[in-house]
Amino acid sequence: MFIVRFLGLILLILFTLIGFLWGGLALWYQLPFGMAGNLGCLVVWAAIGFAVLWLEFKGRAWRALVVLVPVMIGLFYWWSTITPSLSRIWADDVAQTVTGTLNGNEVTLSNVRNFEWRSPTDYTPRWEVRSYQLDDLESVDVFLSYWSNPAIAHTLVSFGFNGGDHVVFSAEIRKERHEQFSEIGGFFKQFELAMIAADERDIIRLRTNIRKEDVYRYRLNLKPEMRQALFLSYLDKANHLATMAKFYNTITANCTTVIFDMVRAITPELPFDYRLVFSGFLPGYLYDLGAIDRQKPLDQVIKQASINKRALDAAADPDFSAKIRVGDGQAAN
Repeated sequence: MFIVRFLGLILLILFTLIGFLWGGLALWYQLPFGMAGNLGCLVVWAAIGFAVLWLEFKGRAWRALVVLVPVMIGLFYWWSTITPSLSRIWADDVAQTVTGTLNGNEVTLSNVRNFEWRSPTDYTPRWEVRSYQLDDLESVDVFLSYWSNPAIAHTLVSFGFNGGDHVVFSAEIRKERHEQFSEIGGFFKQFELAMIAADERDIIRLRTNIRKEDVYRYRLNLKPEMRQALFLSYLDKANHLATMAKFYNTITANCTTVIFDMVRAITPELPFDYRLVFSGFLPGYLYDLGAIDRQKPLDQVIKQASINKRALDAAADPDFSAKIRVGDGQAAN
């Protein structure tokens, strides 16, 4: 009996620690009272947590539960009231989200981003309407953009059409004007999820030439029907997100898992893998599946996939998409 009570107390202490730690982060990222007000609330929250833990360590578990249970019920009720929105004061680069219509073989996309970037804060906004013929879809490329941690990369998918047109789809956080990206905040409903479609000269050049991120391009080995199905999946996802707000989540609803969900709907046998969460390692996953070039060792494939030098050389060239593909050996399939 003593062992059962002891183990029960240990579990209660662990639950209290995890609950108050999680709750403290949730309060920090969601309370609207500013730095001073939020800190004040966190001090009170920590005091309640320490009081509960003190009662538990003193062996007064029932008294601790009298405090802990209503506090946690209140926390989770408050958390459930935080819902995503389509109407906020958004940052300029995510002020619009893409939508599309399908008419026979023709897809028309509205709100395709084609900004002229001079610096991260100096740009000319442009949102365009573009049309594409599904029968002209000839390639799909995955771009991975690394900015700090080699385990984490932003994933973008570019669809190439006969004649040299490319449109990139990117599932992104939808920041408000005052917000900055936070991986931890992504666990706590800090950002909505947005689908952006953009010209490569905008969204890829922004990362290589303006932000100086490390960007790699991988040609996917997909049959024509798979390319078209993936494109239409993006269309459906974009239309859904434009009318039904959803929160971004660093693990469950990020730039890579959104793609995986769409592809798995087309190919149900696609296995889940930790590299879908740690997207910086995604090339290894694609390589193992045979979805990218396997004629060379993976290290060599990754090295040849780097586009930064070609992108910097291309600069603001109108033919940016062609220039970043010259000499990389990744032919259309």
